[in-house]
Amino acid sequence: MRLSSGRAGKGERRAVHHPVFARYYARISVGAETRFGMAGLRERLLAGLSGRVIEIGAGNGLNFAHYPADVAEVVAIEPEPLLRQLALESALRAEVPVDVVPGTAEALPVKSEAFDAAVLSLVLCSVRDVERALGEVRRVLKPGGQVRFFEHGRGGGPVMALTQRALDRTLWPVVSGGCHLARDPVAALRRAGFELGPLRQVLVPEKGPVLPSSFCTLGTAWRPAA
Repeated sequence: MRLSSGRAGKGERRAVHHPVFARYYARISVGAETRFGMAGLRERLLAGLSGRVIEIGAGNGLNFAHYPADVAEVVAIEPEPLLRQLALESALRAEVPVDVVPGTAEALPVKSEAFDAAVLSLVLCSVRDVERALGEVRRVLKPGGQVRFFEHGRGGGPVMALTQRALDRTLWPVVSGGCHLARDPVAALRRAGFELGPLRQVLVPEKGPVLPSSFCTLGTAWRPAA
């Protein structure tokens, strides 16, 4: 697979640079693998994948260790420079081939219909344009290709919903690298034309205080074959 250099327009080349958040995320995400059970969730997210996979918003590469041996290649897209460097280091330790590439979800620097599967892991909360990003996912998947997703979003009762919306309108995206709490990833996938498969609602952390970011969905969707 070779990257395509011609899709990103001027708007898509804007830098994604969150150095403070990136350092914080890199530190807490490693501890969350055991403390919040994230390692087990990553195993379930990626189990059974095969062929060529694109991972969008790879962060510091914590998924890489969990890809099954049947995966021929992972192309991991990460726009944030510090996280991308950490992902490159994680790729060197992976047991499957991983190519870490700069790029944004809204303008993936890869050819159309080139992948058997796409992985979205805690990324739709922070992309600038969810509709456009999922349009790109559909473009790069082969007909019938699958999406594995683990995303947080809207959840809880009225008080929590109000809290999520209030945080989204004020400080949360600023201090959390563009993250939004009240998005609905499942509805977004449906609107983008994906066929939804089994879904599992997950609280992270499973035990302990329920946070505005705790409401997660683990699931599978498909690009229609026709």
